[in-house]
Amino acid sequence: MTRALPGGSPGTAPQDDLPQAVKILVAGGFGTGKTTLVSAISEITSFHTEENLTRTGLGVDDTAGVEAKTTTTVAMDFGRITLHDRLDLFLFGTPGQDRFWFMWDELAAGALCAVVLTDTRRLASSFAAVDYFERRGLPFVVAVNTFDGARAYPAETVRAALDLDPHVPVLFCDARRRDSVKALLVDAVEHVLAVEGRLAR
Repeated sequence: MTRALPGGSPGTAPQDDLPQAVKILVAGGFGTGKTTLVSAISEITSFHTEENLTRTGLGVDDTAGVEAKTTTTVAMDFGRITLHDRLDLFLFGTPGQDRFWFMWDELAAGALCAVVLTDTRRLASSFAAVDYFERRGLPFVVAVNTFDGARAYPAETVRAALDLDPHVPVLFCDARRRDSVKALLVDAVEHVLAVEGRLAR
């Protein structure tokens, strides 16, 4: 017997009883492209809580490698995408800076899974997100943002650098491209279905 995803009926196969809507977190370090990803894929006008970086953040916010960035998410990003007529994804982007991490517990409540977006120039900025979802037991995938200027590494190199468990997928996407982000989200949902299937056996 297989266990249904949240919202499904016990004893039914997950692929036959997908919920009408699911919540997915988009997490990662400061400046990895979370806001860009949500904006690129959302079929509604995406919602953002962006504020300008100010001098008060000097010495607090780690802007190494993203010195040209002038704004930051202080609460969340929000968008929605319909994958097909039975599945809507509600995307919640987390703030990337340490001083806003208190928001993560609220945003994670009720989430089906998470996408940890990474920048290969600054992989260490994603350690906290990986640790957070491992501690919560929330399924997640790691997505390498293949934007201009990012050095390409094989998936296994990224896996080793982040010390990921073997079952955590390492995927690649361009957070600026809608088709690339959509493929990433499909893979993330399929990963959850696979995890649910393993838990049920």
